Amino acid sequence: MRISEISADQPGLIDLQRAAYHVEAEIIGDDRIPPLHETPEEVRALPLTWLGAFGDDGDLLGAVAWEETADEVDLDRLMVDPGAHRRGVGRALVKEVMARAGARRVVVSTGRGNTPARALYERLGFTLTGESEPVPGLWVVHYAS
Repeated sequence: MRISEISADQPGLIDLQRAAYHVEAEIIGDDRIPPLHETPEEVRALPLTWLGAFGDDGDLLGAVAWEETADEVDLDRLMVDPGAHRRGVGRALVKEVMARAGARRVVVSTGRGNTPARALYERLGFTLTGESEPVPGLWVVHYAS
């Protein structure tokens, strides 16, 4: 697996995002996850830095995007192709962002019922910092490392 910087124009990125967030929507029983419904134009307009994980055949297996300040890195989204689950793609992407963050705090949020994502963040040393309900009935948990 190769990890490299990409842009929001990366071929396959929007399809990857929809597939990944469709899985999360099924897990949490709610499809009101904003990235599930973003258009390519909306994704390109976001002020995010992107990394992609590529297989030996050059296929995009996963991607991560974040915003950062001098004090904090906010993991905005982590996406893994459903066919590449349980192969270390998400872990490798998050670890790369954590390495780039240096001493800065890294924060991330996910659906409260998204047990696989929560387990990944907890295994990587993230601590639960709270939860919120951005829209009625859609609960999100917040982590920091």
